[in-house]
Amino acid sequence: MRRSGDRISLHTGLGAEPPRTHTDWATLRRLLPYLWEYKGRVMAALAFMVLAKLANVGVPILLKNLVDTMSPGGGRPVPGLPPGQLGTALLAVPVGLLLAYGLLRLSTTLFTELRELVFAKATHGAARRIALETFEHLHALSLRFHLERQTGGMTRDIERGVRGIESLISYSLYSIVPTFIEVALVLTILGVKFDAWFAWITVAALAAYVAFTITITEWRTKFRREANEFDSAAHAKAIDSLLNYETVKYFNNERFEAQRYDRSLEQLRRARLKSQTTLSLLNAGQQLIIGVGLVAMLWRATEGVVDGRMTIGDLVMVNAFMIQLYIPLNFLGVLYREIKQSLTDLDKMFVLMEKEREVADRPGARPLAFPPLAGDGGREADPAGGERIDSTVRFEDVSFAYERARPILRHVSFEIPAGKTVAVVGPSGSGKSTLARLLYRFYDVGIPGDPGAAGGRITIAGQDIRDVTQASVRQAIGIVPQDTVLFNDTIEYNIAYGRPGATHAEIEDAARAARIHSFIAGTPKGYATMVGERGLKLSGGEKQRVAIARTLLKNPPIMIFDEATSALDSANERAIQAELKGVAQHKTTLLIAHRLSTVVDAHEILVLDAGRIVERGHHQELLAKGGRYAEMWSLQQQSADRFEEVIGM
Repeated sequence: MRRSGDRISLHTGLGAEPPRTHTDWATLRRLLPYLWEYKGRVMAALAFMVLAKLANVGVPILLKNLVDTMSPGGGRPVPGLPPGQLGTALLAVPVGLLLAYGLLRLSTTLFTELRELVFAKATHGAARRIALETFEHLHALSLRFHLERQTGGMTRDIERGVRGIESLISYSLYSIVPTFIEVALVLTILGVKFDAWFAWITVAALAAYVAFTITITEWRTKFRREANEFDSAAHAKAIDSLLNYETVKYFNNERFEAQRYDRSLEQLRRARLKSQTTLSLLNAGQQLIIGVGLVAMLWRATEGVVDGRMTIGDLVMVNAFMIQLYIPLNFLGVLYREIKQSLTDLDKMFVLMEKEREVADRPGARPLAFPPLAGDGGREADPAGGERIDSTVRFEDVSFAYERARPILRHVSFEIPAGKTVAVVGPSGSGKSTLARLLYRFYDVGIPGDPGAAGGRITIAGQDIRDVTQASVRQAIGIVPQDTVLFNDTIEYNIAYGRPGATHAEIEDAARAARIHSFIAGTPKGYATMVGERGLKLSGGEKQRVAIARTLLKNPPIMIFDEATSALDSANERAIQAELKGVAQHKTTLLIAHRLSTVVDAHEILVLDAGRIVERGHHQELLAKGGRYAEMWSLQQQSADRFEEVIGM
């Protein structure tokens, strides 16, 4: 059967691809437990499959009897039967056979459809569960993994893996297995009813076909893999270019991007031509083997008819058997290719599921606990109501590096007392934002590849964050990041993301506190306004205020403001600074800033440079020292004065 082309399995061809860790049988064993959850449906589907094949094999046998009955001399006189009833009897026999023939045909279709219907729930249920587990596992992996991988490639791995499950089940369990059942039944009938040559010819044709198909398919796998890699490269370039649409426009590089994309498409075209050429060779060889086998079988049957060993009905039955075998046998090549690709796609998803977590909860880890703050007797209430809690944060001799050769933090120690604000300032690249990532436990402290290096520890309320669950740590922290990325949904959805399930009134209160309610109310759709891909329909200041609003809605005991007002104008910055100052009351707050004017009210200011704390103290105290902080303050004040002069000109 001619195929226009084979389905391309689109692997991520960029960067280092995880090595294949499973054999095909290992991948199947990994899949079986998901299917066995529906064992009742599996057994019922297998039963329907066997019944369908039995009915299918019975069709040529009935066809033989029908032909023999209708052939000259096929209906012999029945002794004792009156001549007037002979025609009626002769007519009744083929009518009965015709009805039985139609019933078997109907049964084949009916049992096949029942098989599909019964097993559909198992197939889609297994696909859903595996996809969900993979998605959850990807969220559980460390930030380092996601920074090193292409998101588009991972999503395609999941998509292909889910599709591979459905294809694998459809092709293997309900195409390959039924084909072999039918082959076994036909060989038995031919070998028993006629001579062994019919069975041997069929076995020889089948063996040659399978050997040729597997050999050529394995050889042309490299061409499919090459096409997959070029396809992924083209896809990655297109996605990357479209995601950076504004940058492309800023530099007028539409033509450059089109040329990059076209080069990948040209490589893909050449690879697909090679794949199609080898596919044509495979199809031609398969047709030749099947044709030779069919001619040999019919020649043997024709000889039997001529010699009187076989009837015309036998010849028709052999031909019908070969046609029934020919269709699935010809399809076997396509099935083999599809199963191999499905196994590869499924294995790719299983590799993702087995990707080791760099940051994982320790066995027996408990949720983070916040005891009442010692010394106040639990009488002073926090802004959310209830007694004040001990949410003290400590960095104790913390060292960290993303890569062993480039340390980011060196023996950093400081404390943020419960309900107090500590600010961290310093030049870009000094490690300020890394403090927030470590507190969130996106990474564990220490130097990668150097297990002997002491990385120190980070504690919240006296508990090492490595000894408690990650979920409880992140639930206790709210952050307004420097770079705010929003979901492509409504403004209300993005604010409510801070606390799913919040009421509309609570969302509005948070928006008012972040000074964005008036803007939202002034839009035609209000809180139902879509923010666009990554929030690009909003300005930088509006996105930052949405981020502030959702953090205020979360209302955690620990707050991190990482340049929280960097995208705001001076008037809104002062207004929101006042709001944040009020929100930070009774909150343990880490304030990361470049503009020193935003940290003057902090209880303590840390000056970070090259991963070390070089100064610490209150604003006035640091100015009086005349050190690095005072130098930075002077430079920023001079820049502000020059800006005012320019504005006044």
